[in-house]
Amino acid sequence: MGICTSKPPKPNPYAPFTEEQQTEQALEKRHSDKPYETPARGSRRTSDADAVKKSPFFPFYSPSPARYFFSKKSPAPPSSAAESATSTPRRLFRRPFPPPSPAKHIKAFLARRQGAGDAAAIPEGEEREGGGGDAAAAAGLDKGFGFSKQFTSRYEVGEEVGRGHFGYTCSAVAKKGELKGQQVAVKVIPKAKMTTAIAIEDVRREVKILRALAGHKNLVQFYDAFEDHDNVYIAMELCEGGELLDRILSRGGKYSEDEAKAVMVQILNFVTFCHLQGVVHRDLKPENFLFTSKDEHSQLKAIDFGLSDFVRPDERLNDIVGSAYYVAPEVLHRSYSTEADVWSIGVIAYILLCGSRPFWARTESGIFRAVLKADPSFEESPWPSLSSEAKDFVKRLLNKDPRKRMSAAQALSHPWIRNCNDVKVPLDIHVFRTMKAYMRSSSLRKAALRALSKTLTGDELFYLKEQFALLEPNKNGSITLDSVKTALMKNATDAMKDSRIPDFLSSLNALQYRRMDFEEFCAAALSVYQLEALDRWEQHARSAYEIFDKGGNRAIVIEELASELGLSPSVPVHAVLHDWIRQTDGKLSFLGFIKLLHGVSSRTLAKAQ
Repeated sequence: MGICTSKPPKPNPYAPFTEEQQTEQALEKRHSDKPYETPARGSRRTSDADAVKKSPFFPFYSPSPARYFFSKKSPAPPSSAAESATSTPRRLFRRPFPPPSPAKHIKAFLARRQGAGDAAAIPEGEEREGGGGDAAAAAGLDKGFGFSKQFTSRYEVGEEVGRGHFGYTCSAVAKKGELKGQQVAVKVIPKAKMTTAIAIEDVRREVKILRALAGHKNLVQFYDAFEDHDNVYIAMELCEGGELLDRILSRGGKYSEDEAKAVMVQILNFVTFCHLQGVVHRDLKPENFLFTSKDEHSQLKAIDFGLSDFVRPDERLNDIVGSAYYVAPEVLHRSYSTEADVWSIGVIAYILLCGSRPFWARTESGIFRAVLKADPSFEESPWPSLSSEAKDFVKRLLNKDPRKRMSAAQALSHPWIRNCNDVKVPLDIHVFRTMKAYMRSSSLRKAALRALSKTLTGDELFYLKEQFALLEPNKNGSITLDSVKTALMKNATDAMKDSRIPDFLSSLNALQYRRMDFEEFCAAALSVYQLEALDRWEQHARSAYEIFDKGGNRAIVIEELASELGLSPSVPVHAVLHDWIRQTDGKLSFLGFIKLLHGVSSRTLAKAQ
């Protein structure tokens, strides 16, 4: 797209576009974005790469908090004569700007996945993705998947409905079987492009996940997978209502709060379900949600599990995957879990409510820097006119610290969204994580957490009450290990076997010999880090410390505290724990109380040594 190097008047961000302008923007977008778009296998490239240069992103003004970092005095030279003639010169970030752009490390990582040597890179600007590795790299790879080879006898292929970087999607009509006469969508993935073992495994895992998660109302229905010598074919439900992105564009980027809530409820329900099964999507964006029909209130369906993976509740992933505008900061740091999906949902929510992307730059390197360092703007129109609950909802999804970010189920419990029609809070995998940490805690930390739980407000207790009810307490109002297992199995799919979530329950074995009432459950299931993200955290902490000081605080010596916390003899306990204890009476200080709530981590000990 050509961009004038002069400075025309700044357009009105929310001025309605003419039909001609909207058509022009939609056609331009379609050069690079299609329904059922498939990301490049084995490359794990960010799939918005080409869009950074080729499209205007949205047909309305998109202010960015990253603009404050740009230098107006030192434009970089254009990378080519063509770029010089058609676009504004790139501008450099002011120095110093730590940390350096992660793009180089990401490029090197992708090069290893592609099997193409050090030359492979994320496409940026005018760059384009290579062939994904040379023919020699693919030699000897087993490209047999064990899928049915009867595709041509089962389906009559129609016109193409979408094309991605690695394959394309066609409509088709079933010739026989239960679907006879019914239209379906068929994703065609050429085996010639599977040039690494990782690329082959990606295809195998996508089919496995689609098969395992089948049945959720907001997931595109999977029918079957086929293969022949040249291609893999994935037959699935044909959604004819277009992408969520198309709806956003057709509205000029404006959704009312109620309309945005209706979209968010469907996305959050689907993502909560995935996370409970131990699946992280890793490429959530408006292009990957389709409407079943053109009807204004038709159901939303998630597609494209090409970058998805199984993850245990206590596991961290390190693959660089996703789409540039929606990628979470911790993904760029190569240590993340299901919280990365929640960040992407926060970006979608921001776009729905104001029509702008929260992080924007002209190159992927710039986008990554903005994601890592910039804060989204809530000062420009229409944010001042939106409800405080809506702003709080988005802010708590876009917290850069994944420990402080809401889970998808907690987002459904948020005051902004929980009063919508038909909102039912599902069982949250996050509860099992916090319960595991509680069960392994010292008696002193458990007492501190119980004191903190007594300060929770009605809004904060709402989520915990919903989760406790889903764990099916007995007539005495308490839960056991059996009731926890029963609740989990009610929501189980085959995906749980691969993510090994049932194995995770072994960490709760202590419940086998006792019961947990609601008061203790609140202490076990609350997240200290999430409470820290609230404006009223200081009030929570002070009130909790007063409760603890009156009831559970007692004189304690450093050696006893070290033993209580399970520190090894090699740890310099006096250096680590000196400021945890009040010098006046030997009781736990307020600082020590806060640190106790968080628990002692290896990082804390390393800093003290």
